Amino acid sequence: MAMTPHVLIVAGSDSSGGAGITRDVETVSAFGLRSCLAVTAVTVQTHSAVGRIEQMPPELIAAQMHAAFAANPVAAVKIGMLGTAAAIEAVGEVLAAHPQVPVVLDPVLASTSGRVLLEDKAIEALRRALMPVCRLVTPNLIELATLTGSVPAPDEESARRQGEELSTTLGTAVLVKGGHGRGSKSVDFLLQPDNPAIEFEAHRLRQGMRGTGCMLSSAIAASLALGSSLEESVGAGKRFVFDALARSATT
Repeated sequence: MAMTPHVLIVAGSDSSGGAGITRDVETVSAFGLRSCLAVTAVTVQTHSAVGRIEQMPPELIAAQMHAAFAANPVAAVKIGMLGTAAAIEAVGEVLAAHPQVPVVLDPVLASTSGRVLLEDKAIEALRRALMPVCRLVTPNLIELATLTGSVPAPDEESARRQGEELSTTLGTAVLVKGGHGRGSKSVDFLLQPDNPAIEFEAHRLRQGMRGTGCMLSSAIAASLALGSSLEESVGAGKRFVFDALARSATT
């Protein structure tokens, strides 16, 4: 067990099992890897609503991360729900001590049902203390607009420009997710400073599924942990989520 590459998941729980840590662990396991955890929040959820959120103290989040790094060969980190500026800063400080480990950040700002999961004042901390140390940030169109201080992109070209702005500002890679877009194709853009945009295209499947953002970021982190390049890892993550959605349409 000790020699198996691990993905450290830093995220919140979801009592419904539809998103959060449950989805993350399932995804990492599907790639043949093991997970270790730092729980950032405990939530009371159904598939349609968030009833209660209890944030973990920042020092407890950091202590969990330190223990995970000490116990296991952590080959990648996936970050989901954080909640507060203090938690963001605590996570950033731990990651700064492990610069060789790639980090994938899913900037969770709200639940699918619309419940706010990140304090407004924490967004600047996210941009300042955490995003620059990540290998990849994976916003959807709504999150991208919030992070760039813009309105949600009305088309793919606008989404690409917003992603380029965020990538240049942060100095890190950004994957703009097209799942909230329109049209028969779902197009994601991988944007990196001083590199041309790379498009990942798939047929848009109309059925919905909670936790797809968790799945995508965890799949990318797992692929990075296995030694794949960033572009290969994004492609693997995109295929993993597409296949999961396709399977859900037949069940």
